[in-house]
Amino acid sequence: MDGPSKPATPRDAQYEATSPWQIYSLADELQLKKEAVRDTFLLAEVWLPEFEIATDGKDYFYRNKMEYALYWDNAENKIKLAVHKRRSYKKLPIKSSSLERPEILARAFEIIDNLNARGEQARKYQSLMLRCNQEGEVAGGLFENGQPHPIFPNLTDEILGQKYSYSPNGFFQINLPVYEMALLEIARWVQGETVLDLYAGVGTIGLSVARDRNLTLVESNASAIKEAKVNAKDTNAEVILAKSEEALGHIAGKDTVIVDPPRAGLHESVVAELLQQQTPRVIYLSCNPETQARDVKMLLNGGYKIDFVKAFDFFPHTLHIENLVILSL
Repeated sequence: MDGPSKPATPRDAQYEATSPWQIYSLADELQLKKEAVRDTFLLAEVWLPEFEIATDGKDYFYRNKMEYALYWDNAENKIKLAVHKRRSYKKLPIKSSSLERPEILARAFEIIDNLNARGEQARKYQSLMLRCNQEGEVAGGLFENGQPHPIFPNLTDEILGQKYSYSPNGFFQINLPVYEMALLEIARWVQGETVLDLYAGVGTIGLSVARDRNLTLVESNASAIKEAKVNAKDTNAEVILAKSEEALGHIAGKDTVIVDPPRAGLHESVVAELLQQQTPRVIYLSCNPETQARDVKMLLNGGYKIDFVKAFDFFPHTLHIENLVILSL
C-alpha cells in the first residue's frame, strides 16, 4: 500500500496526543497495520502465512478506561480536563473526545465541575482515572500527588457468557468486543486436557477458553491474582502467584500453553522451557509484534511451525495492534 486512499478528517482537536491515526479511514488503517505486522516479522526473518486483521467496525467510543490530566486555566481560574501532549509534559485541555466510551467522559466532566465548585487546585492531583463496564457503570477517581492510589469499587463484565470481577486500577482489556473475537479464535486452537495460561492477569483468557479443562493460571501481580482466584472460584483451575520465568515447572506435561506477555515479550527462559518440554501447542497473543517476532523465531528454530496468524485492531486510530500466532511442533 503506497498510502491512504483519502486522508480522513480527525474528529478530536487533541487527536495527535490520543489517537494520531484518526487521519486514516478504518479501511486504510487496517491495511497499514496488517502490512506493519508482516514487515515486522520479515525483519526477524519470519515469513508469515496469509492472515487477516479483525475489527468489530466500531472505531470510536470503544475504550473502557481513560486516564486524564488536570490543567489549571489561569484565565478562568478553573481546573480543566486535559491530556498530555505526546512525548511531552505539556497538557492539552479538552472539551470533547471520541476515543473513550461517552459515560467515562461525562463522569470526568462531573468530577471536574465538583472540584471547581469546591475551589480546588489542579496541582493537588496527579490524574483522574476512570473505567466503565459494558453496562455503562463507571468506577475510579482522582489520584492525589504524594498519596497512595485509592482502592475503588470493583467492576464486573461478562466475557463469552462468563462473569469477571476486576479492579478499575488494575489491568483489564480496553476493548472487550474485539477481545472476545480474539478469545473465540484462541478457543478453536486449544488442544488436550492440560492447559497453562502464563501472564494470566485476572484469568480472562484461560478461564474463557479452557475453564472445563485441567487449567493452571500463573500471574506475577498480587492484585490480579486476587481477582483471578475470585473469577476461578467455580472451577478446578489452579491459580499461582509467580513470575512466568519462576514457574517453569508448570510447563511440563501441558498440552497447550497460552502466553499473553507484556510488551517486552517472553522471558528467554520461558522460550527455552517450551522447547525443552516440547509443548505440543503454543498460543501466543501479543501487544508488541516486534518482540513476538523475536520469540516466534526462536520457537521456529527449535522445531515449531506456525499454524495460524490473525491480527486484531484492539485500539483503532492508534499505533497499537494485537497479534495472535498459533504454533505447534
